[in-house]
Amino acid sequence: MDSCALELLAMLLFVAAWLCVLASTLLPQWLTMSTALLPVESYELGLWETCVVQDVGGMECRAYDSLLGLSRDLKLSRILMCASLAVGVLGLLVATPGLHMVNSCRGGPKRILTSIGGVLGVVSGVLCLVPVSYMAHLAVMHFFDDKVPDVVPRGGTEPALQRRYQVMSTDVSFKKRSEYV
Repeated sequence: MDSCALELLAMLLFVAAWLCVLASTLLPQWLTMSTALLPVESYELGLWETCVVQDVGGMECRAYDSLLGLSRDLKLSRILMCASLAVGVLGLLVATPGLHMVNSCRGGPKRILTSIGGVLGVVSGVLCLVPVSYMAHLAVMHFFDDKVPDVVPRGGTEPALQRRYQVMSTDVSFKKRSEYV
């Protein structure tokens, strides 16, 4: 009875995780940018569309016109997120007949099916983790890039002068420490 409850809990977590992957694939908040020139508007870039969000509550979204105009990062993120969704559905479909509550097969095949479903769930999670982590890395690298002028949209809402001062102060302290080594 305990293994049956544990399997049911695992399947519920699997379904919840798959729904979270679906939501993160569809929502446009993959990269948020704002400018110092127009503080009442911010831009939200997603895998499928770009949105302009105003402080008064308005939001206007437009789908990307063509795949050819997208960056390689965005194309790869789309592919990996869709692959994660597909592998997740396959894992759910494989694992469901292997549950103790389902009377589809008995004995050894049940364990094999649940094991394969679990492995597919882990693969689905890794396929989702890669593009999310990479886009977060790109956002951080773009935020701290000193070559980009302050008027260009950056992620976050921290004032540009304060950000530059913090970045320069950490660089200077690092250089001073490396000179003494």
